[in-house]
Amino acid sequence: MARPSKLTPAQWAEIERRAAEGEGIRALAREFGISEGTIRLRVSTQTTQVRNVARKLADAQAELSSLPVRQQYAAVSLAEKLRNISGSLASAAELGAATAHRLHALANSEVAKVDDAEPMASLESLRNVGVLTKLANDSSHIALNLLASNKDRVKAADDEEAAKARAVTGITLVPMRTRDA
Repeated sequence: MARPSKLTPAQWAEIERRAAEGEGIRALAREFGISEGTIRLRVSTQTTQVRNVARKLADAQAELSSLPVRQQYAAVSLAEKLRNISGSLASAAELGAATAHRLHALANSEVAKVDDAEPMASLESLRNVGVLTKLANDSSHIALNLLASNKDRVKAADDEEAAKARAVTGITLVPMRTRDA
């Protein structure tokens, strides 16, 4: 089990903010009385990501400024529409997943009504299970499609999370060899 941090969450937030703004890790480590490695481990990925996003925003702003005013307005309007569509789809996916979960639970309760010895005697319950399951599967399509379209990003995030866990624990799992191998 890891040792508790010497710093409060507020102190860590300040370190992360100041590092993202470009303040030196060494100076922050001295000020807060912790090692540079501890800070780097905690904020290097975030700092790099913030800087990359800031660079992209600055580049986008420069590109936008190079357009005539009318086209600037059109570009900003289109970006807003795309953000709204993305947010709406994310909300629809979340609601669809919740609906699918509830419908699957209802289908499961209908399955409990099926007579295992004579399933054909429970045709009404079997029909209900089929209808509820189909509705549940249909409700989950938006969420599943969003997950499928973002699977590379999800995998990259999972890989990054695993790398962080290895860095924190210092443990790398290696498959065991048997004597026969």
